[in-house]
Amino acid sequence: MAITDWPKGERPRERLLVQGAAALSDAELLALFLRVGVRGKSAVDLARELIARFGSLARLFAAAPAELSSVVGIGRAKVAQLQAVLEMARRALGEALHQSVPLSAPEAVRDYLRLHLAGLPCEVFFALWLDAQNRLIVAEELCRGTLTRTSVYPREVVKRALAHNAAAVVLAHNHPSGACEPSAADLQLTRALKQALELVEVRVLDHFIVAGSASPLSFAERGLLM
Repeated sequence: MAITDWPKGERPRERLLVQGAAALSDAELLALFLRVGVRGKSAVDLARELIARFGSLARLFAAAPAELSSVVGIGRAKVAQLQAVLEMARRALGEALHQSVPLSAPEAVRDYLRLHLAGLPCEVFFALWLDAQNRLIVAEELCRGTLTRTSVYPREVVKRALAHNAAAVVLAHNHPSGACEPSAADLQLTRALKQALELVEVRVLDHFIVAGSASPLSFAERGLLM
């Protein structure tokens, strides 16, 4: 049954306008973006199929354009629209961070990192470089690795800190496995980076792990930045 044949009170668009976007499921929100389904499937059916295929909205958003466009009903135009929407969201969150002190807006930091890192198939190491007032200078991807390991060299991280004239940094990386807990290697790397950056008077204020749909784990909150 096409969505236009549903009772008005059950249609995603009408429910959003009356109840707000938070009242809709992931599939219903995605269906509003898709607008139409394919033969034999409504937009909601197609949205559910997409989420099931990729495993989550985060993995769907992180999928390569070629992988997305291989799905029946998702052509190049839809892929371009999706990438544009995601980039607008990233820029909006980036503006929010630039206009505030990141550590005074921890949820904005978490949202920003989740949007950049959640759902990626490989580990990515990320840095939010800050000035002496802890205001954001730039967000930067430092390196990208395999599914289980990222090679992060303290010397190269120090070079990036000096290039940005940073006074502090918030580090982040993702766990494609979905496990949020830090590994022994994560703890060892954090200590090594903290020690290296201290030599050039750059403070490591936090290190976040982004995994799945859970809230990113904060090393500072866990007392792991000793």
